[in-house]
Amino acid sequence: MTPSPEALPLPPKKPFVRTLYFRVIVGILAGVATGIFFPHFGASLKPLADAFIKLIRMLIAPIIFFTVVAGIAGVGDLRKLGRIGLKALIYFEVITTLALLIGLGVATVVKPGVGMNVDPHTLDTKSIAQYTGDTAHTTGVDFFLNIIPDSFVGAFSKGEILQVLLLAILTGIALTMLGNDERLSGLLQSLSKLFFKLVAVVMEAAPLGAFGAMAFTIGKYGAATLLSLAKLMACVYLTSIAFVFIVLGAVCWANGINIWRFLVYIREELLIGLGTSASEPVLPRLMIKMENLGCSRVITGLVIPAGYSFNLAGTSVYLTTAAIFIAQATNVHLSWQQQAFVLGVLMLNSKGAATVTGGGFITLAATLAAVGTIPVAGIALIVGVDRFMSEMRTLTNIIGNGVATIVVARWEGQFDDDRARMLLNASAARSID
Repeated sequence: MTPSPEALPLPPKKPFVRTLYFRVIVGILAGVATGIFFPHFGASLKPLADAFIKLIRMLIAPIIFFTVVAGIAGVGDLRKLGRIGLKALIYFEVITTLALLIGLGVATVVKPGVGMNVDPHTLDTKSIAQYTGDTAHTTGVDFFLNIIPDSFVGAFSKGEILQVLLLAILTGIALTMLGNDERLSGLLQSLSKLFFKLVAVVMEAAPLGAFGAMAFTIGKYGAATLLSLAKLMACVYLTSIAFVFIVLGAVCWANGINIWRFLVYIREELLIGLGTSASEPVLPRLMIKMENLGCSRVITGLVIPAGYSFNLAGTSVYLTTAAIFIAQATNVHLSWQQQAFVLGVLMLNSKGAATVTGGGFITLAATLAAVGTIPVAGIALIVGVDRFMSEMRTLTNIIGNGVATIVVARWEGQFDDDRARMLLNASAARSID
């Protein structure tokens, strides 16, 4: 059932200085200043960011579980559930493949690594040992087997998003087969409200988490690090921005949504993602925002968690760009056939390591190892600026999953256009005031 304006009222307007948006901006700016003027102190503030991310992660599993179970129980049609999942996966594959192709094309044309003439044998690979050691040749079979948890409780204790999603789907199906027991449904709804309220409490620490993350990034790596690989960073940033406004913008336009207004609507989530360089902390809030925008609960509960593993457009742009950059920097010529092979391997690997810490680097290392012609040691060239590029990856991934939720909801006729128009207009007007 699609949410209605009566069921989800507009939040009251607050003075700008009292909004989370303003406080996160202050946290980011304070973190940048601390990292520049007090780099050693700034580098020591990473625990602030880690603590905030851990607080959010401890709530993600129950939120996904209760939201998806309640949504499936509300739908009651298991064939409809399968149709939603299939449509979402098809959309994910099309968008991420397009992102991989665009990243490959831009890197091939712009040539950010040409002229560096790096001998891979001279690179210090100690800094990348944790990533190359974790490639562990995770196959597609291993990935899908890993979706099945060792135990019901184990999925929650490990915080594996896809495992929790699987359990939620199975539980929702079982509840539907029981005839939607009112006592169980009521309990699930109440627990869902409780955990979302907990998210609201924890999000008050977002400015502190953003402050710690930015201070650490600037303090450890230094703004000067950016200059040496400015062309690669510009390539990743500009390609990602173009992907958002041209590709995702066109998708939004086709579905009656203005991409600019949508970005304004989720600006707080984008700022938190920018500050922490991680998309996980905004997952619960993004689910709230998308349901409030007019997407049904079951669509939101299925598409966003699944998208965190299968719909990483920002990561896809980065992976092909980085792979071609390393090849160019180490003077490795790739034929069209070899570039197509790199693309094919990334289409598989980008799903397998999506939820692993340092997943982008692990995926890149595994891909280069599989290709064979590009030296794996070459990723040492970008380890210093990867943290800065991860911010753009995070923003693109967040936007992509929000757009995917709208698209699938509209395909299923479970999107409230009037409510979306009202909210987006109101959000845009508030940003101007």
